[in-house]
Amino acid sequence: MNLCAIFLLLAFTTPSWGKDIEIFPDLNLNNPNELKEATRVLEEELKLAARPQTYLLIDLGRSTIHIKGRGIGLHQIPIMMWSAGPWENLKGIHRLVTRPPVVRRKIEPGAGVEQEPISLTDMPVDYMLSFGPSLSVTVVPSVASDSLLQSAVLLGKVGWRNVKDWTATLLTDRSSESTTHLRLTLSADHAQSLAWSLVDGMALVIRRPADK
Repeated sequence: MNLCAIFLLLAFTTPSWGKDIEIFPDLNLNNPNELKEATRVLEEELKLAARPQTYLLIDLGRSTIHIKGRGIGLHQIPIMMWSAGPWENLKGIHRLVTRPPVVRRKIEPGAGVEQEPISLTDMPVDYMLSFGPSLSVTVVPSVASDSLLQSAVLLGKVGWRNVKDWTATLLTDRSSESTTHLRLTLSADHAQSLAWSLVDGMALVIRRPADK
């Protein structure tokens, strides 16, 4: 374990430093498993913070997605539900290989040849992200706050995504245990916000719950 990372972890989680710079406010320093996991994540974050690119930290313990740059939080997205596995593969730095498709608006007949700039509303609400090394992240929308019609449409999309995932598992030569996956349920707005924030090659670090 990197001693520098351990010292920084202990320093940043000491109450005297103040709440604003706490890295993991929920960290129990008396729990060796939590301390080990937090130190691992910090070691990986230190590598990413040295570069100007933004990156993702998915904190499964706090059910939160953090978009960060230079180690500073830029945006935070709550996770409503999640499932993942196998746990031993959800570590290290993953790089985004495939971004979600953008649903561009069609050009109105006779309205000119130029398309309007892509906006947040053009982003999908359910999609799959591929990261290397082998990691699949599926984002599905919550239907709790939508109208009845919107809920029916989203439930249909989620159901179709479940069928596709199950079919892909059956057709692949690899067993389900060897496939690393992470499934996130977000509000529709937050799913679009995440899709909007992604860039090619974006790095991802996952903080796993210590009890897993």
